[in-house]
Amino acid sequence: MSTEKVKGPASYFPSIEKTYGRPVQEWLDMIEPRSGEPHMAIVKWLKEEHKLGHGHANALVAYQLAKKKSDNGARP
Repeated sequence: MSTEKVKGPASYFPSIEKTYGRPVQEWLDMIEPRSGEPHMAIVKWLKEEHKLGHGHANALVAYQLAKKKSDNGARP
């Protein structure tokens, strides 16, 4: 078992799940189709449409966009 502390956007995930009652993957799946939009536009959408707090919305978007960028960069 790893005792390394989670850092960055993923450190918000337990709180997001507890606060909003949805698994993080569900939020990431909702964000994915919007990943071509600017970061803050997606954050605004999460805040207005789903009532997420700014920090939680920002963490989800940052994580999803970084993952997408990493996935795209890994392709030949």
